[in-house]
Amino acid sequence: MFVSKTTDISAAVKAQRRKEARPAEILDAGLKEFAEHGFAASKLVDIARRAGVVKGTLYRYFPNKEALFEAAVTSRVNPMFDQVNTLLDHYPGSTEDLLRIALPQIYQRIFNTDLHILMRIIISESNRFPDIAQFYHQQVILKGRGLLEKIVQRGIERGEFRDGPVTDTPMVIFAPVLMTVVWKMTFDRFDPIDIEKMAAAHVDMVFNGIKVSAKK
Repeated sequence: MFVSKTTDISAAVKAQRRKEARPAEILDAGLKEFAEHGFAASKLVDIARRAGVVKGTLYRYFPNKEALFEAAVTSRVNPMFDQVNTLLDHYPGSTEDLLRIALPQIYQRIFNTDLHILMRIIISESNRFPDIAQFYHQQVILKGRGLLEKIVQRGIERGEFRDGPVTDTPMVIFAPVLMTVVWKMTFDRFDPIDIEKMAAAHVDMVFNGIKVSAKK
């Protein structure tokens, strides 16, 4: 049977694309497994089965469950921080308008993707797995705090925000997001939160707390 070189090349290209997509597919499978069973109970063999690969293939990309979790954090969080940083570096308008854009984007990134699964794991299982908690703190909490401090400092320097207790502790500004994660973990099935309304309320609360009042 004759097989053309074109067919061989096409098959090779498809195989290469499949190989390149495999880490992302394994991460997706891992997050689904974590969401259903928690970090402690999830097994690499089950993650491999869900991803449609053998366990040995999974080990080519991730040596253990912790490495898979860390890769999932990086792949989900970095795009969010990059997006907000780019907005911050190039936005010409007021810091109030900047935050009115950035905070809803953060809510969308967290609650309309599987990023909230990672946050839920940290909240529920960090005491049992301090290494993943430390990694999350370094890659998410510290970066998020730095970004908030950068935004707040911009507002202070432009005379838009008051320099006080809230701006001295910018994590307070992020607290409603964490509260929303906890609420959705525990009470959402009884008393669901509207994410868009929560984001709008969050923005309103922030500005009532730190915005400089108009001079009379």
